[in-house]
Amino acid sequence: MIEIPRSAAAFAESDAPADVVRRQYLASARGDLGALRATLADDVEWTEMAGFPLAGTYRTPKGVTAGVMDRLADDWEDWAAHDDRYVVDGEDVVVLGRYTAVHRATRRPLTVRMVHHFTVRGGRIVRFEQFTDTALVRDATTP
Repeated sequence: MIEIPRSAAAFAESDAPADVVRRQYLASARGDLGALRATLADDVEWTEMAGFPLAGTYRTPKGVTAGVMDRLADDWEDWAAHDDRYVVDGEDVVVLGRYTAVHRATRRPLTVRMVHHFTVRGGRIVRFEQFTDTALVRDATTP
């Protein structure tokens, strides 16, 4: 369980790894790519797993938002990453959650569990790795 600072200002300025990750999810949910990029280190390595439609490693905050978030918005309606549970060990934050969306081309809904592993240093996300059931994602995208 993570503890969010009581004041919004304290939360917004916190360098605690779980707070940085939570700000990233909140920014993503709002579609605020500028705020999302602010949580990422300049040399971030963001890896979408093999088998996922966006598989690969993206670098730089703009590279992550252009290569991942913009493309998700193009292909899916109401894409959301729900951050259900946090497990924190120092600079490592593991988030257990789920994705929900509807694929634009097939109109098929998606609900799939996911795990995200973040490494946070100096108040910025330096590494991200995604784990999910890519077969369920593929099924939603296949006519």
